[in-house]
Amino acid sequence: MPEHFTRSFAERLNSICKITVKEAANNDTVLRGQALIAPGNYHMLLKRSGARYYVEINNGELVNRHRPSVDVLFRSTAKYAGKNAIGVIMTGMGADGAQGLKELEETGAHTIAQDEKSCIVFGMPKEAIKLNAATDILPLDKIAEKVLKLQY
Repeated sequence: MPEHFTRSFAERLNSICKITVKEAANNDTVLRGQALIAPGNYHMLLKRSGARYYVEINNGELVNRHRPSVDVLFRSTAKYAGKNAIGVIMTGMGADGAQGLKELEETGAHTIAQDEKSCIVFGMPKEAIKLNAATDILPLDKIAEKVLKLQY
């Protein structure tokens, strides 16, 4: 996502969602009921200090030609949250996120890929499915329900 777009995107989602949605800032704590969106042109990584999960924002090298990169987020989540995480990859072009989702799955995290029929672009989920990275392959309208069931 391009720089400056992510803030307005987060604000728009925040105005229509039941949860809080915000553009992530360095050191934001990961909270139940809040979605953090990586700022345009910055990677977002999950970190952990004791029981507290938080995000680090940085402008490291492009990964898979992207910044932010889904693989960067998923790999850090595999490292710091492992089986406590739920990874979801949805519609999008390319393969960014597929390898990271596989790494999450290998740590025992529950992983979900959007199914082909409900995708606008079946690139990213398709690549994850080819790697056997998805515990579940679900239509878009079933993903949130599954995530909520897994949390409890």
